[in-house]
Amino acid sequence: MKWLRKLYNWVLSWADTPYGEPVLFLNAFAESSFFPVPPDALLIALALSKPKRSFRYASVSSIGSVLGGAFGYLIGLLLLDSVGMPILKAYGLMDKYNYVSALYNQYNALAVGLAGFTPLPYKLFTIAAGACKINFLVFIIASFVSRSARFFFVSALLYFFGEKARDFIDKYFNWLALAFGILLVGGFIVLKFAVK
Repeated sequence: MKWLRKLYNWVLSWADTPYGEPVLFLNAFAESSFFPVPPDALLIALALSKPKRSFRYASVSSIGSVLGGAFGYLIGLLLLDSVGMPILKAYGLMDKYNYVSALYNQYNALAVGLAGFTPLPYKLFTIAAGACKINFLVFIIASFVSRSARFFFVSALLYFFGEKARDFIDKYFNWLALAFGILLVGGFIVLKFAVK
């Protein structure tokens, strides 16, 4: 896994350059469909270096991630065998692919919303969404809500609490993601019953 650490460090190195923001967009786009390094690390580094731009960086991450998710969806829809499966195999996600497909068939937008916020590999969910042919508009809306919630939550913590927030996020990110995921699922359930 040395290559992954080198790649992670390379992504972080862009935070100290004038190209940090465009690289953040590209990182968020690529991670949603094929790239292994999540944009959170670069988002955190940029937000700590320029706290007043924290929410701008969250916006850049959200837009890049949703557009990258749409690209992942297209890979699953049009190029599953030639491109999608090799990506999933390269990251050791084949065993999870069938599970995610079953989630989509049963829960649709709920599965997208949960995946968008959690530390699970989002590319798995975007490719599977296309392969399962879930409603594209539902996919985009759920992706936008969940990915934006994730990035704005991190940015808000950094904006208000700075370095202390970074240490807290690093230590408890999985628990925070789980708690927020439960709240998100609860919101979808309430919405489902409210619409009836």
